[in-house]
Amino acid sequence: MDISGRPSRSAPAAPASRGKAPPPVVTAAGDGPLPRQLGFWSTTALTVGFIIGVGIFRAPSAVAADAGSVGRVALVWTAGGLIALCGALSIAELGAMFPRAGGIYVHLREAYGPLVAFLYGWTALATGSASFGVLALVFAEYLGTFVPLTASGARAVAAGTVLAVAAASYRSTRGASALQGTATAAKVLALAAIVVLAFALGGGAAEGALAGSSTAARLAAADAVAHPGWDRLGVALIAALWPYSGWHYLALMAGEVRDPARTFPRALITGVMTVLVLYLAVNAAYLHVLPLPTLAQSPLAAADVMRRVLGPIGSATVSALIMVSAFGTLTAGLLAVPRLYYAMAEDGLFFRRLAGVHPRFRTPHAAVTFLALATLTLAVLLGLDQLRELLVVGAWPFLTLAVLAVPVLRRRRPELPRPYRMPGSPLVPLVFLAASLALIGSAVVEHPRQTLATFGFTLLGVPAYVAWRAAGRRRAVA
Repeated sequence: MDISGRPSRSAPAAPASRGKAPPPVVTAAGDGPLPRQLGFWSTTALTVGFIIGVGIFRAPSAVAADAGSVGRVALVWTAGGLIALCGALSIAELGAMFPRAGGIYVHLREAYGPLVAFLYGWTALATGSASFGVLALVFAEYLGTFVPLTASGARAVAAGTVLAVAAASYRSTRGASALQGTATAAKVLALAAIVVLAFALGGGAAEGALAGSSTAARLAAADAVAHPGWDRLGVALIAALWPYSGWHYLALMAGEVRDPARTFPRALITGVMTVLVLYLAVNAAYLHVLPLPTLAQSPLAAADVMRRVLGPIGSATVSALIMVSAFGTLTAGLLAVPRLYYAMAEDGLFFRRLAGVHPRFRTPHAAVTFLALATLTLAVLLGLDQLRELLVVGAWPFLTLAVLAVPVLRRRRPELPRPYRMPGSPLVPLVFLAASLALIGSAVVEHPRQTLATFGFTLLGVPAYVAWRAAGRRRAVA
């Protein structure tokens, strides 16, 4: 066994790969089958790329409508970022403890056992595949604003995009990371440009008596709008959490991060803080140009802002930005998420072939191919993109369990080395737990059937887990 805790190439497979309980993870910074080749800037770019998708273009109107004032809008976006930061601080400790492929799957397995970890992977298969398919379809939809596309043509473009991105991840982790980093830099710079242009050129663009007013006067007038009840702040917070989602995906790549004890926590926390500052600036720019009631009714606020600032070319600019954002997040997802199925296969809890590493490229090529085919099947070819809405809430119980794994493992396994320790315990996990309970409770109240269907799908993973374990035992006997 090599120092990363994986079986060496010359050693026989460990018993865990035949369906038995996996051995404890040995923390170390050495190379395993997947080489450590990602540094601080690459991992920071991955974190930012995972988080910034299309949500920042859709959510501001919903947050503004439910918050009801500029002060509450700022409060909600700040709270959403702090909740994401609480999750990131927790995952930073776990990722530094267990620097190997698999991320939250590994953390859940070490804290609660293989069944809980398997159920996370089972749920993530549908959620991730459908979400990535949606991103590919969004990319194709906005490409249609520049090149006329029929409905079938858009699906063909979406399918081709998935295959192209998967090929990059199949061929080279470093190359796919560089591609994703370029897309991330482009969308961060573009969002920053929206902020600068809005404040520089948008002062006289608002409607009515607010035209030409100062930012302070504009915000004061916006605050004069009737406030919804305080209970609506929870609904607004749920809307804000969508653009902040994705911070946990970096843990999937922990096995390929150089000096993970130092690099992983710094990159994860830096990435989340960068997004928090950027989102606050973007929303301030929106409100500088659009009165709050207008923002609340604008499903694509960025397009409305840029149209007022730059005219017709502004809408085309935002369409290009959404394309880049969707492409960058898709690239990050198809790079990272195959590591989840690679780790499950290593433990004998998924198709064994998915634990394969390409002998030349040193990538989890079989897992990349599997996720690409699942994405095409679920969302692009069959058009089942509604699965994303149906199953997205299913990830939150597992994220909460992962955050709570920090105090659980501190109590159960105090002997494990902890190169990075989460500050603020036990407050940080409790804040995340409260936010997760609010999110799940709101989903139960607002969409009871969909939420029950989500948890029903998760529970279907129990017989699947039993079947995989039984198959592993049969293989071991044979």
